[in-house]
Amino acid sequence: MIDLCGMDSGNWKKWVYIWLWAGFIMILFQIFLGGVTRLTGSGLSITKWDIVTGIKYPFSESEWDIHFNLYKKTPQYLKINSGINLTEFKYIFFWEYFHRLWARLMGFVFVIPFLIFLLKRVLSKSLIIDLLVVILLASLVASLGWIMVASGLVNRPWVNAYKLSFHLLAAVALLSYLLWTIWKYRISGSSFTMIQSSFTYGMIVLIPIMLIIQVGLGGVMAGMKAALVAPTWPDINGVWIPEEIKSIGNYSDYLFNEYELNASSGIIMHFLHRGLAYVIALLSLILFVLSYKLGDLRVFRNSFIIFILVIMQLILGVLTILGSVGQIPIWFAVSHQLLGIGLYSMSIYNLFGVKRSF
Repeated sequence: MIDLCGMDSGNWKKWVYIWLWAGFIMILFQIFLGGVTRLTGSGLSITKWDIVTGIKYPFSESEWDIHFNLYKKTPQYLKINSGINLTEFKYIFFWEYFHRLWARLMGFVFVIPFLIFLLKRVLSKSLIIDLLVVILLASLVASLGWIMVASGLVNRPWVNAYKLSFHLLAAVALLSYLLWTIWKYRISGSSFTMIQSSFTYGMIVLIPIMLIIQVGLGGVMAGMKAALVAPTWPDINGVWIPEEIKSIGNYSDYLFNEYELNASSGIIMHFLHRGLAYVIALLSLILFVLSYKLGDLRVFRNSFIIFILVIMQLILGVLTILGSVGQIPIWFAVSHQLLGIGLYSMSIYNLFGVKRSF
């Protein structure tokens, strides 16, 4: 059937598919921007959430003075950055502005084609429902983002580490659901690989669960700037099991509340984050071996990629830790985060393609 624009249904399906992948890539890039914004200390440079007027970038000196004077009232400026000049402020302002602008751009890239596809009636009811869920998740990410920023505008000179982690996890949930939507749109039910071994299937399920926990721990580590308190590897400041782990109950207040007052919280997060990384590496190796025995090319390929990404992620993590003497190496840390999200995406993509054969 040819529509009014002379495009058949197959071509429309191709453009919908491209559009969905474009959304996935844009979300991935937004997570990257979020990492840069956090590591450059830029996240609190814009003190208002103006959805419409916030699009305008300040060019005149009077506009810059307004923004700079608002920033001067924040705890971050008063306690940490009181000596910065306007040029330095413009640098941190740019990254937060770019982060927010990209979010608005994603909205346009999503909404305008969505309306066109609706008018052309090329979206199935199930796909429309999935896309509405994507909208709800995107709204949740934006809301958690502002809640996170607001946590650093009252008393703390930085955002709450746990709220930062929730914001990151919500973004990953959005990315995951969109990836699931793409998978359902492109692949038919007959394309699933049926797995008879409950152990093999369990490993395929377990790895993304472990990875999402690891992403959460990484978000907390980033919020606490924990890399700075133990820039050593493979030990943690000269020991394998820190004293804080042996008596972790004594540090609960520092871990969940005033964590910036004591380095013990960062030491505990180091131990948890590193320990889970080793567990994930072992699980990915086991899955790689099992997938070879399974004999399915797609699962074997995906499992091999997962294993290689885990090794690369471990290397980047070590380089980030060793480079965190005095300050965190921004590009190592951002690459570590981005590769972690890519690794998680690959693991759930592998999961989407299999079913348990009972």
